[in-house]
Amino acid sequence: MRVRALLTITTLCASALLIPSPAQAAARVSIDNGQGAAKADPTYATTLEVSGSGFQSIKGGHGGIYVFFGTVSGTWRPSKGGQVGTNYRYVPDSESKNNQGFQRFVAFPGSDTASSANGGTIKADGTWSTQLTVPGATFKTVDRAGKTVTVDCTAVTCGVITIGAHGVKNGSNETFTPLSFAAGAGTKAPAASATSPDPAAGAGSGAAPVAPESPTASAAPSAPAAPPAAVVDPSTAVVGRVLSFTGSGFTPGEQVVATLDDGRAAVGPLSAGPSGEIAGVLQLPEGTSAGTHVLKLMGAASGATPTVNFPVAADRSSVPTAADDSTGAPDWLPYAFLGLTLVALLGAVTFATVRFRTIHRRRKASAAAPATGEAAHAL
Repeated sequence: MRVRALLTITTLCASALLIPSPAQAAARVSIDNGQGAAKADPTYATTLEVSGSGFQSIKGGHGGIYVFFGTVSGTWRPSKGGQVGTNYRYVPDSESKNNQGFQRFVAFPGSDTASSANGGTIKADGTWSTQLTVPGATFKTVDRAGKTVTVDCTAVTCGVITIGAHGVKNGSNETFTPLSFAAGAGTKAPAASATSPDPAAGAGSGAAPVAPESPTASAAPSAPAAPPAAVVDPSTAVVGRVLSFTGSGFTPGEQVVATLDDGRAAVGPLSAGPSGEIAGVLQLPEGTSAGTHVLKLMGAASGATPTVNFPVAADRSSVPTAADDSTGAPDWLPYAFLGLTLVALLGAVTFATVRFRTIHRRRKASAAAPATGEAAHAL
């Protein structure tokens, strides 16, 4: 009887172990371009509404997640050894709160870095939402060797990447959601913004498609466009400082990358404004010497590559003053000389005192010696 009861209890325990426990929902990302689709324009910048669910939310945890646009290959997840520039690439952007929107930081609730988040927080239920800018179907990035590489999203699969922020590897929050490209997705068609036909004339007729071919429409852009140009601010071209530069003549919305001395330093991509203009800053790298240097701008869509040669001046604040050059000696040397003099003087005085006492004792001893001898002879 006891054996049968024991077998029954064992069977029930084994059955309980076989019942699967409720699984946590896997992290998932949704993309909306404003038209209800996960698509972006291949030429112009597209702002996407990106949201997530099923993410791990750690109250008071350090960091959170980064949200990128890029491409992945192989074992790309950082928690499994994936490395940026090798297994995954993304559009570079600054980590400042007011960046260009190519990169977002979504923080854990109550995180010590929440003040720098520009994509909100991951709620306790694992959901979050933010906006992400996709510059187009091509972008430039840097590989592990520091070489600039062009990623063509019409040749490889690109999408939204989420990984742990601030170097924290968290496999539960690593995702990749593919994104496709279509002209006009999430943006207005270029022709509609350039020339808009009269709605009354075009409504219900077939004349609208031929409007761009009319003589009036083709004659509108009579003035030739200014050639692409690059300009630097000479007041910022100083060794060890941040160089400020501007560019013009690019295609509105295209990506532009700035490089110094054929890749010694680079920044970008920068998104050209409505007039084809860009503005940016570039840290002159350590070791940059005074003299002539070259700044090159590269437009991803137009292929324009304006360059400018400019002089870099030495940092005068680090040059020794005239007073220092006249002596060539460090400031502490007079004090050291004075200290040595005092030590030598003290030594001489001490030596003289000891010698005087020694001589005085010898004289007293010599004077006392005859008296002692006479006293002994008298006895």
